[in-house]
Amino acid sequence: MKLLYFPLLFLSLLFLACIPDKQSKKTVTSKNKSEEKKNLPFDSDSKTIHIFVALCDNKYQGIVPVPEKIGNGQDPDNNLYWGCAFGVRSYFKKSKEWKFIESRKLKSAKLERIIFKHITKNYYLVADAYDGKLIKESTIDFLNSSSGKTKDTLKIGKTTIGIGGNSKLLAYVGHDGLMDFQLNETFENTDKEKRDIIILACYSKKYFAPYLAKSNVNPLVWTTGLMSPEAYTLHDAISGYVLNENNEQIRSRAAKAYSKYQKCSEKAARNLLITGR
Repeated sequence: MKLLYFPLLFLSLLFLACIPDKQSKKTVTSKNKSEEKKNLPFDSDSKTIHIFVALCDNKYQGIVPVPEKIGNGQDPDNNLYWGCAFGVRSYFKKSKEWKFIESRKLKSAKLERIIFKHITKNYYLVADAYDGKLIKESTIDFLNSSSGKTKDTLKIGKTTIGIGGNSKLLAYVGHDGLMDFQLNETFENTDKEKRDIIILACYSKKYFAPYLAKSNVNPLVWTTGLMSPEAYTLHDAISGYVLNENNEQIRSRAAKAYSKYQKCSEKAARNLLITGR
């Protein structure tokens, strides 16, 4: 199946959710294809959460179409998974747990990067918005990072943090492109490090598990069915993660958030959002 949502539940929230936030003045434009400096030392005391967001795209993804304005995968500001009220950029900007640092416009498969710092813990959160047409690239980047095959660094002021495979937690948000295409790449772990992952996409365990079989990952939350991958589920799961909660506690937070916003039972949400292998 190629549906993204529980239609009746989701559409009841859709138009209320999709009010783009105003652009922050803290915006930097990068002219380089990739702004990260590779293979540099980074502050190992600072932990990083790296989120890969494949923008919703009616034209280039195998989804049930959403309203045109929010389903343009080349327009982050109005996109369902980024600029709408329940998109990653908007939702985390409103969070009391995270301090927004800056937004960077990029000139590559990634259209925008946002950076946050946790208000009490030594965690940075980096989220990348991928052009919806390039969902395959976003999926490959996530899988390569999860296995440690791709590692990178990012300079924020005087601090250099690890991203990609240097992150402690990696998350994928968006349509499950693996329902539409297959990958020839392999994603075997390269460094014996176990990374935590969250995958909020339809049937993500079924479709991602084969590619992650040798990646040495710890799935905190992934899915068994159709779902709406909006940011409240991710946000609340991460809230537990930075408090060093276990898999089941993190999964419970995610399920409660999904139940609340999707107006479904917590039992249904827990059946959808599972943890571990």
